[in-house]
Formats: sequence, C-alpha cells, structure tokens
Amino acid sequence: MLGMKNISPFLWFNDNAGEAADFYLSVFPHARKVSEVRSKGVGPWPVGKVATVTLELEGQDMIFLNGGPAQQLTPAFSFFVSCDSQQEIDTYWDKLMQGGKPMACGWLTDRFGLCWQIAPRNIGQLISHPKGMAAMMNMVKLDIATLEAAARED
Repeated sequence: MLGMKNISPFLWFNDNAGEAADFYLSVFPHARKVSEVRSKGVGPWPVGKVATVTLELEGQDMIFLNGGPAQQLTPAFSFFVSCDSQQEIDTYWDKLMQGGKPMACGWLTDRFGLCWQIAPRNIGQLISHPKGMAAMMNMVKLDIATLEAAARED
C-alpha cells in the first residue's frame, strides 16, 4: 500500500533504550513515543524493565531494544539529519553532543553510541564541487557559509 511505512530501524542498546528514547524525544521537535513494552518477567529483563520502545522522530519510526552487551552500535549505521540553516545545524549538534564525541565531516557519536550526521539539506550539491568537498573534509561540525563559499570557487 502506497504511503505505508514498512521499514524501520531496530536499534540494539545495552540497557538504556528508555533513557535514549527520552533523550531523543527532547532533541527533536517533531517526536513522539509510539509504544513501549515492559517485561512481565518473561525473557532476559527484570519485571518492569523496558524491553522495547518505539519512537517516531521527524516522521521516521524506530524501535529501540534493551538487548544487553552482546552487540554494540557502530558508525557503520548513522542517522542523517538534513538541516535548512546553520542555526538548525548548531542546535542539533549541540544537543546531540551532550556527553557525545565529535567525529569529522558533520558526524558525531552521541552519549548512547548512536552516530548522527548533521548536515545542510544541500550537502550533496555543495560537495559535488572539489573545493566544497575539500572544505568539508577539514571540518568537524559543518559550516554552511564556508561550504557555500568553497563551492562557488570552482
């Protein structure tokens, strides 16, 4: 059926899926908790512990699992946040960096180990220019004005 969402990320957290969900709900203005499953004593969780929590962030459903320490989040999977202004980049960057670590080229790892790319909506166009790509490669948090100026140099 057209318009029906059938694919959602299902992310494995150690034991802090509920805390992560609450954090992301505070970061994104168009976010809501869709559902939560708490243990009733079946499975690996103690009674009352969150087993899974489903969120909708900016229209994207995602499910978080308290799966234990066997699997770790990795930068091989990240969420890409398209931003319309430097202010929006700065806002998401600053919020997601609380307890997190910067990477490069607009990437960061938040305090839960989830990776994010915070970039201008037109990043593909900007880095299609060699000088735009070179400018991005020297940045940690992306600066739209610098990227646009570099792209114009080509």
